[in-house]
Amino acid sequence: MSDLPKRRLLDQFGATPTFIAEGCRMQGDLETRGPLVLSGTLIGDGRIGGALSVSIGAHWQGDVHAKAGVIAGEVTGRVTIEEKLEIGATAVIRGSIAAKTLAIANGAVIEGDIVVTGTQPVVKFDEKRSA
Repeated sequence: MSDLPKRRLLDQFGATPTFIAEGCRMQGDLETRGPLVLSGTLIGDGRIGGALSVSIGAHWQGDVHAKAGVIAGEVTGRVTIEEKLEIGATAVIRGSIAAKTLAIANGAVIEGDIVVTGTQPVVKFDEKRSA
C-alpha cells in the first residue's frame, strides 16, 4: 500500500489565501507570503510563498514560482513549483513546467517542456470532481 496521500492538493491549503476574484483583472508583478487563489486575470510575474490555485476560467500571463500548485485555468508563461503540481483536465498551459512531483489529468493541454525534479513518476489521472 502506498504511503502517498490521496487527498487533492487543494484540500491541503491550510493558511488563509489571497484571492483575486472572478471578474478582477490585475496587472503587475505579485508576491505573497502565503497561498494565492486566482479566479480572475493576472498579467505579470508572481512569486507565491504558499500554494497556488488557478481556477477554471482564470488566466495568468507571466512567469510564476510557487511552493505547490493546482492549475485548472490558463497559464501563459513558465511555471516553477517547488513541491507538487496538480494540473486539472480544464487546464491550458503554454510554457515550460518544472515541479518536484507532477500529476496531470487527462484532457489538460500543455504546450511546453516538462521537467520533474523529484524521483516520483508523473501521475496521470481522470478528473473525478469539479474544481
